[in-house]
Formats: sequence, structure tokens, C-alpha cells
Amino acid sequence: MTQIPGTPPPPPPPLHGADADSGLEAGPGGGFGAVPYGTPDAPRVAVRGEASLEFDPEYARIGISVSARGTDRRAALEDLTRRNARALELVKSYGDAVEKLSTGTFSVQPQMRDGKRERVHAYDGRVRLNATVTDFTVLGELTTRLADLELTQVQGPWWGLWRNSPAHRTARQQAVREAVTRAREYAEALGARLVALVELADLGAENSAPPPYPAAPGGLGGYGRAAGPPPALDLEPQRQTVSAQVNARFVLSPPQLD
Repeated sequence: MTQIPGTPPPPPPPLHGADADSGLEAGPGGGFGAVPYGTPDAPRVAVRGEASLEFDPEYARIGISVSARGTDRRAALEDLTRRNARALELVKSYGDAVEKLSTGTFSVQPQMRDGKRERVHAYDGRVRLNATVTDFTVLGELTTRLADLELTQVQGPWWGLWRNSPAHRTARQQAVREAVTRAREYAEALGARLVALVELADLGAENSAPPPYPAAPGGLGGYGRAAGPPPALDLEPQRQTVSAQVNARFVLSPPQLD
């Protein structure tokens, strides 16, 4: 059809049959786009599904701080090296019970004498170790044995779930089922039924466990060796809460409003 210049284009042809019931409308060039809020014959319902479940932790992280202090730089370094090696040896002796072991930070700082410029009166050294334990039956024994070492502090434990833990999948699937259940209840209240899913938006699932390592040190500390092995600390694993949320949109069959 020839169009006269300067005149607006003709309106698109009306929808008929299946196109009229599909929730689609004609767009530029004759294509079809989704109608955001559906149509009277194909209304849409938007719902949110939520889930919050508890799971047993899969690992526990502990922080280990080894210190040394002395008036002689070389002596302080030797003490720090010896104590660090002893702590590493102790942690590694637990074998597969320790999933990860790494050195975080190392520092040796001179301590200046008050009122004296460039006069060092002591050297303060520190090594930070991080250990991830998966066998909780040895966790209490390991922490107290570490704390019994000379000038060694232990922080933690901080319980958690692995990033690829099945717990996250379980929570997300539960949130989707909750969305479907809620949408079906709305549809039944209208005498309708769910016809199709048109959108599912994942708002994310997050672990409510605390951060793995705090900024400020604290915890058990060892400043001397006592006679005999220390008693094992009784540590009760803290259950982890996993939450998930999804937004979902469904197309309904024509409601029965009579």
C-alpha cells in the first residue's frame, strides 16, 4: 500500500484468535512483544517465593597468631620462625581433618623508645595462619593445643557452608516451589489455573554466617607451656541459615468472576 508523504502510518491490524489470547501485541515492523500486565483473557500474576532453611555447618575456620618479641632483631626472628614452624607442624599432624592451611600475614616491627629518636628498644614479630577444619571431632583438641603453644593466640571458630554446598540449591528450589504454590492459590481464588511461566528472577541466596575472619584479634592465647596436654575444648557446631528469594510471573487462564 502506498503512503502519502507527511501522513501518519496506518494502525496495525487487530489481533485475532490465538494472537489475541497470547498476551502479545503487535510491535513496529509487525513483530510481537509481551504485554507487561497481560490481557483480560490471559491475565498475569506476579508473586515472590521465599525460603529460609537451617543446615549443619560443613567447615570451621580458625585464625592462629604466633608472636615473638625481643631486644635483638635476629633473636626475635629466630623465635618467631621456631614458633611458626611448631604451629604449622601441629596443624598438619591432623591430616585430612584440616582442609586448608595458609599463611595470612607476616610482620616484624621495631618498637621505638619513647622520647628517643631512632632508638629501638625491642622488635615485635607476628605471623598469621588460617586453617579450615572439616572434622569437628578434632576441632576442640586442635584449638586448645594451639592455644597452649608459646605466645600463640587462636581466634574462632567461624562456621560456614561451602559455596557449592547442596544447601544453597535446596533453598533456591524451595523458594521456587513457594512461588508456584502462592501463584496457584491466587489462581484458585479467581477460579482460574496457571497456564505458563513467563518470568523467574533470582534475587540470590545468601549465607547468614559471620565473616570468616574478624579484623580485631582475640580468643585463646598461650603464653607458656603448662605440664601435660591441655584439655580438649567442647565446641558445639552452629547451624547455618540459608535464604533464597525469587520473583515469578505466571499467565492465568480466564478467571471465573461470576
